[in-house]
Amino acid sequence: MLIHPDYEGRVTQDWFNAATWGDQARPVSSGGRGGAWFLQAGEDKLVLREYRRGGLVAKFARYAYAFTREADVRSFAEFRLLNAMLSKGLPVPRPVAAWYRKLSPIQYRAAIIIERLENTSPLADLIAELDGDAWESIGETIRRFHDAGVMHADLNCFNVLVRGDEYFLIDFDKSRLTADSAPARWKEANLDRFSRSLVKVAGEHTRAKVWSYFMNGYNRGMAA
Repeated sequence: MLIHPDYEGRVTQDWFNAATWGDQARPVSSGGRGGAWFLQAGEDKLVLREYRRGGLVAKFARYAYAFTREADVRSFAEFRLLNAMLSKGLPVPRPVAAWYRKLSPIQYRAAIIIERLENTSPLADLIAELDGDAWESIGETIRRFHDAGVMHADLNCFNVLVRGDEYFLIDFDKSRLTADSAPARWKEANLDRFSRSLVKVAGEHTRAKVWSYFMNGYNRGMAA
């Protein structure tokens, strides 16, 4: 396990088993492939997320990932990336602990616990309600991540959380920090993915109405 210093002495392996939490665990319903729970750990509100495969592969190995070395374990990589982004002042949740268990010499399963961003809603639930200023702020927020070299592997409207005029990104599985802060193809691909997500959730007509505001904010965004 990797454990944030603030949680040392509290987190055990049982924390990564939703069943052990009883009525202190509640499934997260928005987006994703399941396998995420809101946890109440004393006064702390947390989120437990298992790493699960999607697509055809999930039929054969839903929880199993190929093990090469500990540094590449997905939960450990995401834990370290979250800490790195926080050190850059980016709006992401704080990691609590990361865990993995080898299923065989070549396979493992993993989970991560993060602090819950309270009083937030997924952007997917608010697309039609936000005004132009809000969309410009979302564009500026994503530009901050890009300028910091953060390549989000699944930038979609479920992984943007909204709290008033604050905006956060979540779910950084398979994401990474790059050394390239200049315009790059991955940034365009990131924006295209986000655009397709808006179409999928709200339709092309709605996406077209908000996209110019979003890009105005993105192009105006200041480097981190």
